Amino acid sequence: MTLPACPPHDPAKPRPVLPPALPGPLPPLASEAQLQALEGDLLAAGLAPLRQPQDLARGSADAFVYSPVLTPLLEGCRAQMLVRVQTVDGVLRVAAACGRHGVSLTLRGAATGNYGQCVPLAGGLVLDLTGLKRLRDLDGDTGVVTAEAGILLEDLDQQLHAQGRALRLVPSTYRSASLGGFIAGGSGGIGSLRWGFLRDPGHLLGLELVTLEPQPRLLALDATAARAINHAYGCNGIITSLSLATTEAVAWRQLVIGFSSWDGALAAAQQLPASALLLNGLCLLEAPVAAQLPWPTTCPPAPGQEHRLLLLAAPGAVAPIEAWLKELGGEILWQAPQGASRGVPLRELCWNHTTLHLRARDPGWTYLQLLLPQPEAPCLEALKATWGDALLWHLEAVRSGGSQRLVALPLVRWQGAGALERLIDQSRQLGAVLFNPHAITVEEGGLGGVDAEQVAAKAAYDPAGLLNPGKLRGWLERQAGAAVQALA
Repeated sequence: MTLPACPPHDPAKPRPVLPPALPGPLPPLASEAQLQALEGDLLAAGLAPLRQPQDLARGSADAFVYSPVLTPLLEGCRAQMLVRVQTVDGVLRVAAACGRHGVSLTLRGAATGNYGQCVPLAGGLVLDLTGLKRLRDLDGDTGVVTAEAGILLEDLDQQLHAQGRALRLVPSTYRSASLGGFIAGGSGGIGSLRWGFLRDPGHLLGLELVTLEPQPRLLALDATAARAINHAYGCNGIITSLSLATTEAVAWRQLVIGFSSWDGALAAAQQLPASALLLNGLCLLEAPVAAQLPWPTTCPPAPGQEHRLLLLAAPGAVAPIEAWLKELGGEILWQAPQGASRGVPLRELCWNHTTLHLRARDPGWTYLQLLLPQPEAPCLEALKATWGDALLWHLEAVRSGGSQRLVALPLVRWQGAGALERLIDQSRQLGAVLFNPHAITVEEGGLGGVDAEQVAAKAAYDPAGLLNPGKLRGWLERQAGAAVQALA
């Protein structure tokens, strides 16, 4: 797998280009004259641009170290300037300055993503939006919430809970992730069992957007227009606030269920989401994964041969679950109200936190993201037969296209890029759909193909192509096509 190298610190060195598979070069680094002019405009606007190496290093990275493919390519990437804003007016002033001086702009929230979504490939300026953190409105009749892009999800959810409402979907990084970053770079997580994915109609109901132009516009987009900005890595507009549907707050119970049989555990993971029981999360961990996780304080540690099913269930579902699971060989080992247990909560043992915990013990692990074919067992068995203990199963229940499905986020022993490609190829041949965490473009990371709406939105809201360059393949193809026509 070939990915672009990041811009060198020394502008005198040769500029890297995107590989042939991604047409079009990266924009040039900003010259010192551009940076000085930009800095002057920002200072005049009352902002405090930062250029110290330690500030640029901290402000230019996310959790791409999950990927041994991305790490050597992205770890040297640095912005040339960083600025933090507290208001929408500040965003407008930054956008205007970058538009006037032709400086690339990469947006940054809490930087909890792990695809390099907010890593600047072409230097320029990184705009930190975490200062935009107000809850603007909560409609008491509809439950629609409008909040600024930098608000942390936990902070927003706590304010919603005070009104009897809750976010529908949250990542395992709930305590540290920002709202705008989740929409721009995420796809789903806890709650996806009930509510599907962020791009499903009915979640994002509108947003406020700043365009990147010498005279930027502040736009209010409805749900239809906002669709092109959802999961676009900040490539086609600067999100300053969002309107989302919420759900009723439920006092979820955390359940840890043990199984001696993998077949029984898998049957439970398949059957529970299709039941009439109210569930908000289901995670299945193969025994070697469960044995390495830091369980809640009062939860018994996992012995090496015990597979574990993690559930978030409504209080009224606990008794029926316990009776049902006995038929499948499962036993409830621990339970506690969400938010009332000590130690690591279950939401931080699932989704990408599972990978985080195992990598903390052994950085030789990486992972994949696969929507499994149905029935799931033949695919799981075939992959396990090929890869053995170099592939450990971690499954999550989701709703996809209106149907209950299982996704796999398997732990993969790093054996080189070639072995990873063979695993990916075999998974696809077996019918799994890949969401590649080892790629930098929006399309490879989740959508699977070019989204014409996203490209059109970039043309409308970022006509010079300065926002997060190199991440939107469709835009690169558009530029390449325009270049060919110009030469014809």
